[in-house]
Amino acid sequence: MSFASFGDFLAMGHHGLYVWSAYGICLAVLGLNVAVPIVARKRYLQQEARRLRRENGQ
Repeated sequence: MSFASFGDFLAMGHHGLYVWSAYGICLAVLGLNVAVPIVARKRYLQQEARRLRRENGQ
């Protein structure tokens, strides 16, 4: 498929809104799949550090 201009490429034959929103949603999901485990690990390590401090303080 070839396009006459960059604007035509973005319009994707009048399907641009669907195509680009699908790409955006896909990238957002992939980003969340990377970010959520990182945040969860950080939270887990903080909770374990607090638990160890509590246990060692008793």
